[in-house]
Amino acid sequence: MTALSLGYSPCPNDTFIFYALVHQKITLPGLSLKENLEDVETLNQMALQSRMDITKISFHAFGYLRNQYALLRSGGALGKGCGPLLVTRADQTKFDPVHQRIAIPGELTTAYLLLRLHEPKINNIVVMPFHKILKAVQEGAVDGGLIIHESRFTYQRFGLKKILDLGDWWEQFSGYPIPLGGIIVKRTLGKKNVSLIEEGIRQSIYYAHKHPEETQIYIHKHAQEIENSVTQKHINLYVNEYSLDIGPQGEKAIRFLLTEAEQKGFIPHSSCDIFI
Repeated sequence: MTALSLGYSPCPNDTFIFYALVHQKITLPGLSLKENLEDVETLNQMALQSRMDITKISFHAFGYLRNQYALLRSGGALGKGCGPLLVTRADQTKFDPVHQRIAIPGELTTAYLLLRLHEPKINNIVVMPFHKILKAVQEGAVDGGLIIHESRFTYQRFGLKKILDLGDWWEQFSGYPIPLGGIIVKRTLGKKNVSLIEEGIRQSIYYAHKHPEETQIYIHKHAQEIENSVTQKHINLYVNEYSLDIGPQGEKAIRFLLTEAEQKGFIPHSSCDIFI
């Protein structure tokens, strides 16, 4: 039995996807998994140190990791109408994203990459955990916030307004769904194990859909936002057909994002294909 480390976030979409796998409802012949739940930017940094065998990753961070890791076709977060939002206080009349302070959920997040692709001159940033950004903007510690995950459903409760929907911008700019995060594995695991893990993730998603009450206990144990309505909206938005398989459009979206980032010097060039 080969023991593998598995990293994913405590966000509802990830705990929904991986519940059955890490609770042995779905088994992987010859493999065992040890889960590590961390904020996505922490997972990005851990992958840069090669600490995880399998991990959730921001596609921005994946741009730095293609020589060591390959992308799985299942388990990712892609879609439409699900992109990061740039928000500020509702009473803010003018907002200059280049010069005003913006809180971001991590320098390797796809959210920050999209913001830089939209406005390359942005550099006045403050990095903080994603779940602290709304309060920081509300209290005036920063002028604006780049929000992800369930924050897109709750920002108005903090007296904030949306300035820019980077998902909408990306869809118009590229014509593709927005690629936020994916699941990557060390290339040393080989193609056979990659296929096994991909199918295991698919079966884990099917299990979660068939056993929602059982899965919800695990989801709410880890969720930053504990309201049932918010966690369900989160799952409905981020767990979709692209989570089962990236598909041709998802693959084109990922390749387009990485090419744009390479051409603008935001990530290094790699000769490795994104898949094994």
